[in-house]
Amino acid sequence: MICAGLNAGGQVSCQGDLGGPLVSKQGGRWIQEGIVTLGNDCTGPNFPALFARVSQYQSWINSQITSNQPGFLTFMSNGTDSDLSFTCPVPPPTTTAPPVVCGQAPLNSRILGGSSVATAGVWPSMASLRNNGSHVCGGTLVALDFVLSDANCFSSSPIASEWTVVLGRLNQNGSNPFEVTLKVTNITLSNFTGSNVAVLRLATRPTLSNHIQPICLDNGQTFTVGSTCWAAGWSAGQGGVLQEVQTSVVNCGNASTSDSICTSSFTLAQGDAGGPMMCKLGGSWFQAAVLSVQNNSTSQTRADPVMVFTKLSRFQTFLAQILGTFLSPASTSSSTAATTTPTTSGGAPAHSPIFFFHLLIFSVCLHVFS
Repeated sequence: MICAGLNAGGQVSCQGDLGGPLVSKQGGRWIQEGIVTLGNDCTGPNFPALFARVSQYQSWINSQITSNQPGFLTFMSNGTDSDLSFTCPVPPPTTTAPPVVCGQAPLNSRILGGSSVATAGVWPSMASLRNNGSHVCGGTLVALDFVLSDANCFSSSPIASEWTVVLGRLNQNGSNPFEVTLKVTNITLSNFTGSNVAVLRLATRPTLSNHIQPICLDNGQTFTVGSTCWAAGWSAGQGGVLQEVQTSVVNCGNASTSDSICTSSFTLAQGDAGGPMMCKLGGSWFQAAVLSVQNNSTSQTRADPVMVFTKLSRFQTFLAQILGTFLSPASTSSSTAATTTPTTSGGAPAHSPIFFFHLLIFSVCLHVFS
């Protein structure tokens, strides 16, 4: 390899120059001594570009060009030719985005109450699931490109191309400057006895902001009796404004199972289906259950003071197969931020290609110039 550049800095080569020549003139002849390689990212002061040394490929080039072979000349650069003492500088450290965490709601200060949501961003994980342009069900952003909802929402229309997901929305009818509409590429339904959930894969990932954030999923959390929780959705007949209701975890009594969570009674309307039952644990919001309206009724109010929902932990294996590793709340991820790399929605580490090029260049320079 050959390192070449200007001590004062200045453009030597950029990515679009890949494959081009590094040439010098000697005795009236132009001689190609190098080839622009990957990793030459518009070098700066005291940070030379890296070139493949042509002389090292003379035998291979002649084996490929068997007639009218190119002329190879013995060439000595009149520049700094001190390979034995020169060391390529260490590439500057690359910056990586902080890991994506779940359960954040910077604009949410909910303590008591329950009514129309007055301001955008209170529930940043909320999603409006729309079929052919009309709101059908609620949902929640649970990963960078996945939304969770109720399986019953798709009983009559399971075709992904007919659905869109709106994130950052407050009012179904008014202006929503923070919202984004995304296409759906796939819908996967769980196949359990009883309640089931649906996972929608988004065509593109939204840009996270104070108004769009993923919620944490229950993968075995304990929601103690008396805990305050919230449900949210676009109830029919409420003017299209996002509604919220405060409730609390109660003892399930005879309905108690490891897969159940029970709350005090409140009214659910059809437009609320697929939305979340949310509880705050350790400073982060967790979704404990998916709201479901029984028997496809237009509304549901139970005389029994207890409402029974299927805990999301029942679907943990199903969800993990689709989402990969669940996102972690800030309280647990912050302690490992120094060793954690950003992940895709499936949880696989996402390393930048530039990182590998810099690592390769650094390794080559150390080998050549040591």
